[in-house]
Amino acid sequence: MMKMIQGVHPAVFILIATVLEVCGDAIIRSSIYNQTGTYRFVLWVLGALLVAGYGTALNLAPVQFGQVVGLYIAMLFVVWQVITFIAFRTVPTMPILLGGALIVGGGLIVTFWK
Repeated sequence: MMKMIQGVHPAVFILIATVLEVCGDAIIRSSIYNQTGTYRFVLWVLGALLVAGYGTALNLAPVQFGQVVGLYIAMLFVVWQVITFIAFRTVPTMPILLGGALIVGGGLIVTFWK
């Protein structure tokens, strides 16, 4: 299994991790603020499982943890904005876009500047 994992590009693990984390967090948020009873608990557990999947996917990436952090943070910001728009119909404001550009730029510098 580890040999198969090492053949996968680290960006695939990072993308999977970001999607799992953001979706898991969105589901947990929805369960806390928009649901009641058993449905709240079921959604919370689903969100928790997705967040656990994020941790697993990120740590399966066949690179040192310090190497994935920059790209992960950059990708996390982008995925977060997409999921926020889809799940909550929230359009990013200019400060979020400007700050996000700095986050993405910084993440790319951390990852690729040798």
